[in-house]
Amino acid sequence: MKPNRIAGVIAIVFLSATSFGQGKPSAQGGSFDVELIVLGTVQDAGAPQMGCKKSCCAPLYEAPNPNLKVVSLGLLDAQSSKTYLFEATPDIAEQMAMLRKMAPFPSGVAPDGIFITHAHIGHYTGLMYLGRESMNAKSVPVYSLPRFTDFIANNGPWDQLVQLNNIELRPIREETSVALSPRLSVNALQVPHRDEYSETAAYEIVGPERKALFIPDIDKWAKWEVSLIDRVKSTDLVFIDATFYDNAEIGYRDIAEIPHPFVVESLALLEALPPTLRNRVYFIHMNHTNPLLDPDSRETTRVTDLGFRIARSGDRFKL
Repeated sequence: MKPNRIAGVIAIVFLSATSFGQGKPSAQGGSFDVELIVLGTVQDAGAPQMGCKKSCCAPLYEAPNPNLKVVSLGLLDAQSSKTYLFEATPDIAEQMAMLRKMAPFPSGVAPDGIFITHAHIGHYTGLMYLGRESMNAKSVPVYSLPRFTDFIANNGPWDQLVQLNNIELRPIREETSVALSPRLSVNALQVPHRDEYSETAAYEIVGPERKALFIPDIDKWAKWEVSLIDRVKSTDLVFIDATFYDNAEIGYRDIAEIPHPFVVESLALLEALPPTLRNRVYFIHMNHTNPLLDPDSRETTRVTDLGFRIARSGDRFKL
């Protein structure tokens, strides 16, 4: 990524879009009664990524970009005055602060619940900051599929968070709805991915008016028994794995070692959708090498010209 383009990336902080597919600002500081907020868009290791000397990372060592946080969504429910996080990333402290700042109501330091997709470093290691070495949180609910719950409960240092009541494990079953309030619920779907220590979840978030689907990590779409096209048709906002743009980006490495759908493959899969449905799709979880992190890149222009969206930190959506 060229230095002059880094400025373009920095400039997107907290910009709200104005179409129905993107979030729309409301009267009170851009908030909605029930609102989903993008708190991070980058793959697990962040940007700059440790050890990377390429042009995508080199400028970021000198001028870090505050918008390039590891992938996370925040959820606000103004009626119940509660906040929720999706993923506990290494950037959790700043993301929790960002969520509190955006809430149109007083909220505690810790969220009222954290939903974890799986046991890869960018998605759960932020839990450590809830421990006594940091904020020493009190019984923060952590929702996850059963194998992840067992992983945390039976392996150190994570089990200490349970023993000291920093977190409260709440296992959920696939296709079982978790009611957060009478008008807000979350449903877990299991998706195929590298499941060394836990299964991998996607989350369906159902608000009073709209529904969102969050799939930051998945293997190739063909491995999933669910049709992505059907999911887009039935869901208002769909955040999908955009780790790598294409095979050239990873130097033509064996994708079986790092299985993800390339963005170009997702575009091809979804190209038959009409524009009114394409704009429901948001690419998220981008590797530090992914040109979609650069809002001025040719690849960004291609994706948006086709009618799809690219998630940016600070995007806000009514649910």
